[in-house]
Amino acid sequence: MEGEKKPSALSRPSPSFRLRCASLNAVRLRRVFDLFDHNGDGEITVEELALALDRLGLGADLTDLRATIDGYIQPGHQGLAYEDFEKLHSALGEALFGQEVAGEDEAGVREEEEEEEEEDGDMEEAFKVFDEDGDGFISAAELQAVLAKLGLPEGKSMARVMEMICSVDRNHDGRVDFLEFKHMMRSIAVKSS
Repeated sequence: MEGEKKPSALSRPSPSFRLRCASLNAVRLRRVFDLFDHNGDGEITVEELALALDRLGLGADLTDLRATIDGYIQPGHQGLAYEDFEKLHSALGEALFGQEVAGEDEAGVREEEEEEEEEDGDMEEAFKVFDEDGDGFISAAELQAVLAKLGLPEGKSMARVMEMICSVDRNHDGRVDFLEFKHMMRSIAVKSS
């Protein structure tokens, strides 16, 4: 219909923005911080954040970005330390999704099965980022493309990408299926805890 507006990208944020499993959320948020901290100095500057968002196809105006994050940068620092980044992430989550109630459902207790289902949903979303063609497998070419988009050095070497695939490819078919991906993510979360 004419005059009918389509919802903007911001009106429907990804449900994976706030991950439902606290331990996975902490691990993933730390990884995102490390990826965005391009020079590895322990702080994310406005420029580094803008670069990361551009690489992900989410370009942002530098002035707007600066206005948003300046309040989270501690005096005497050039960028966001990890703790500041956590606060920003939390504030954005609350603004987009409302206050989070940690670990409780309507009855006051979250069932383990429900938590596992939600964790699987988060992992499925993460898997889909890598499975660009939607065939249910992450190929070496798909992994390399995502790593390159993120600006990671591993994305420049197919040999390194193949090593990464082989390290989790339990059935030796040269690809990573969802179960292999899930196993890898759970082992990473356990090691990082």
